[in-house]
Amino acid sequence: MSWLDDHPDVKHVRCGVADLNGQARGKRVPRRFAQKMETEGTRFPLSVLNLDIWGEDIDDSPLVLESGDADGVLKPTERGYVPMPWLSSPAAILPVWAYHDDGTPFTGDPRHALAAVIARYAERGMTPVVATEMEFYLVDDSGREIRQPKSPKSGKRRAGAEILSLRALDAFDQFFNELYDACDAMGIPAEAAISEGGIGQFEVNLEHVPDALRAADDAWLFKMLVRGLARNHGMAASFMAKPYTDYAGNGLHTHFSIVDKDGQNLFADDRPGGKALLENAIAGCLAGVRDLGLVFAPHGNSYERLVPGNHAPTSICWAFDNRTALVRVPGGSPNARRIEHRAAGGDVNPYLFLAATLGSALVGIEDQLTPPAPVSGNAYAQDLPQVAKTWNEAIDAFEASAFVPRVFDAQLIDNLLRTKRQEMRHFDQLSAEEQLDLYLDTV
Repeated sequence: MSWLDDHPDVKHVRCGVADLNGQARGKRVPRRFAQKMETEGTRFPLSVLNLDIWGEDIDDSPLVLESGDADGVLKPTERGYVPMPWLSSPAAILPVWAYHDDGTPFTGDPRHALAAVIARYAERGMTPVVATEMEFYLVDDSGREIRQPKSPKSGKRRAGAEILSLRALDAFDQFFNELYDACDAMGIPAEAAISEGGIGQFEVNLEHVPDALRAADDAWLFKMLVRGLARNHGMAASFMAKPYTDYAGNGLHTHFSIVDKDGQNLFADDRPGGKALLENAIAGCLAGVRDLGLVFAPHGNSYERLVPGNHAPTSICWAFDNRTALVRVPGGSPNARRIEHRAAGGDVNPYLFLAATLGSALVGIEDQLTPPAPVSGNAYAQDLPQVAKTWNEAIDAFEASAFVPRVFDAQLIDNLLRTKRQEMRHFDQLSAEEQLDLYLDTV
């Protein structure tokens, strides 16, 4: 029986796939055609998964003219229908992913990239357990400059940031009530919400799940939800890496551990080999982070966030319970030992981000890499290797890397490089106001 049978009020559905930038691409379909889409999938050009941030074809992409802009088959993922509570009439989205006509996955699909990494873990009897921390700003973008929206309760704008302020959360109580109700309806496991270090900045944590594909789905759908709800409340929600010059940027951090077939944490201190496996994974994350920087910082604005001393990690190092480090091992129970990877901005594609993070850790495990000693104190003030400082530097590092092909398929690497070089050419011609308009509630 279809999910739609239990939801007769839904008159139309969407099918949607994440392109390389994490943008939802797809179709709006009347209900009467939904069953065919559920069983047979739908078709559209594979080039749709490789558009630039403006939604334009990549000029030299072999997916366009060289292939005759051939179709792929977009099949439903295991997620099934997800309601879209921010729309004015009942609707649902059916997440899909791309295949060739012969049934093989289209390797340029970001979700398949993550699935391939997860499959490599499964071959070793391992499963990543993943959680994400979603940071975003609520902004008033009705004027020439963005600013914090007025509190629906007081009608006032806050003059500054309020870290972990209940007052800041309560000022937008109705928005967060609707957000949590919508997360429940969509099956997104939202936990605590806090106010963050920027003016009008908030963070919502999504629970640990033993399914990295579902964690990426949750993050992708959460972004859609927050942006849609914010517009209903007369605001914009921005996951842009650095919307304000003078305030902290948005991050998308992940916490992960690895469990065996019995669900036991392989990083646990009391497990034989647990400490060594944890260090192997840390070493892999550090070894890959510079070459994979284009995934963690995919846009021109991303590099505005990567400023030393401004709440974004720039030094390639690790530490115990130290938020100035790029890789952090949080405190708490030794049996719940996990890694926090802090490199990514809020503007990332969640599928590529988790594939890069978990793929790097797996390379460290496969090669039994050993990390340097953990740092202590302020990592910004120490002489340590640095992440790429510019978009162009990150693109070049991604292209020249011997590490990146151990995580991503050659087709996806080529597609991403073509996309980012095209975007960089056009981005450099934009004014600061046009750049803000491009990314504010898009990425």
